[in-house]
Amino acid sequence: MARKKSIKKKAKRRLMLFGTLSCFLLGYLAYTATTSVYKIIVLSNKKQQLETNLVQLKKEEEDLNIEITKLKDPDYLARYARENYLYSKNGEYIIKIEDKKKKNSIKKINFFETYKYPIIASVVIVLFSFIWLLKKLNE
Repeated sequence: MARKKSIKKKAKRRLMLFGTLSCFLLGYLAYTATTSVYKIIVLSNKKQQLETNLVQLKKEEEDLNIEITKLKDPDYLARYARENYLYSKNGEYIIKIEDKKKKNSIKKINFFETYKYPIIASVVIVLFSFIWLLKKLNE
């Protein structure tokens, strides 16, 4: 009988040691998975933003090439100078009305709102692992 109790104590100690190590390992893996998912989402958002910027820049380049061809025409060049640099013909009055430029607002990313599902999944995995370990120790 004394031998069975000593074996059970050794088994419980071993289970406690490996259980604790496995909990830490699962926690580390959950943290790593969560941070990896976060980085992937951030990079995909950045990629999408850069692709949008690329499309806008190509459109702007096309518009500038059209503007270059127009500026080679002397009549268009004279009208452009009158409109943008306030040149006038004799007897003309110039009234300039400026447009207000729209400022782009920067979106702030709320970390917990955006990435709540990977965080919740990681916490649930760690909790279930901890509960399983406690049940094994009580057996």
